[in-house]
Amino acid sequence: MGNPFFGVFLHAIGGFSSASFYIPLRRIKQWAWESYWLAQGVMGWIIAPWVATFITTPNVVGVFAESPLKAIGWTYLYGVLWGIGALTFGLSMRYLGFSLGYALTLGFTLSFGTLMPPIYEGRFGKLAHEGYGQVILGGIVLSLIGLGLCAVAGARKERELTEEQRKSTVQDYSLAKGLLVAIFAGVLSACFAFGIAAGKPIAEVAGRTGTHELYVNNPVFAIIVAGGFTTNLIFCLGLNIKNRTMKDYVSGPAVNYFLVGSAGLLWYMQFFFYGMAETQMGELGFASFAIHMAFIIVFGNLWGILLFKEWSGAKALTRNLV
Repeated sequence: MGNPFFGVFLHAIGGFSSASFYIPLRRIKQWAWESYWLAQGVMGWIIAPWVATFITTPNVVGVFAESPLKAIGWTYLYGVLWGIGALTFGLSMRYLGFSLGYALTLGFTLSFGTLMPPIYEGRFGKLAHEGYGQVILGGIVLSLIGLGLCAVAGARKERELTEEQRKSTVQDYSLAKGLLVAIFAGVLSACFAFGIAAGKPIAEVAGRTGTHELYVNNPVFAIIVAGGFTTNLIFCLGLNIKNRTMKDYVSGPAVNYFLVGSAGLLWYMQFFFYGMAETQMGELGFASFAIHMAFIIVFGNLWGILLFKEWSGAKALTRNLV
């Protein structure tokens, strides 16, 4: 069964890492968005996942050789779709800011990512009749109510602040664009949960071949995020060519490389802790996605409120809503 309380604690650490990854990116100078987004992806989706996999998995080559090719293929494909969601998630930060971007995008991700796998596998009916399932479903409904309150707060903020005030905290702020991007990103980001489900045979092989229980998901995540990196690589290089920003990678302040490296490492740490947490949840494993997303929303909101002052200038009711 594992230890679900320990699992929730690990999800909290992962949620904090995910909510914090965009902070270094906000401090990058003289690079276009597509340049620093792809650069952090190299660290977060290629270097860190594979280094962690080789460190924690005794026989990486053997694990993938023994794993069903179908499982590897579907895991990668869901990673490609998740990559589209991750790409547009970055855009939601651009249009909505920290707190509102995290809340709206991850609210949709939480709902789809938690509910669709059991519905697809035919387990939703049983889930709805079990006590623990009803509690988790109630938690999802509560999260959606919170999502609605954040959306209302965002609409109020747009009316209450001047254009100059909005741009001072979120330069490209646009509630309409941001909401569309958040819905799109949230639905596709939920494919990460499908990737984890598709990769179960890989995790089982890792466990049989000597990988510690806490780390059996690392090879799965390496495949998922490799699929995500593929999507982002194509899109960002296309923008680099179109906008003539390829020079960013060899120019600008040297600190930019440290910042994108830090962001990428923080981005990956959410998966590292998610993988460990999921192994501790036992029958409640399907709830991992909702718990993880909820922690990210909480910490993302706190960063937006306390660090970036994104709600400064809004009326008290608006701040209280968020």
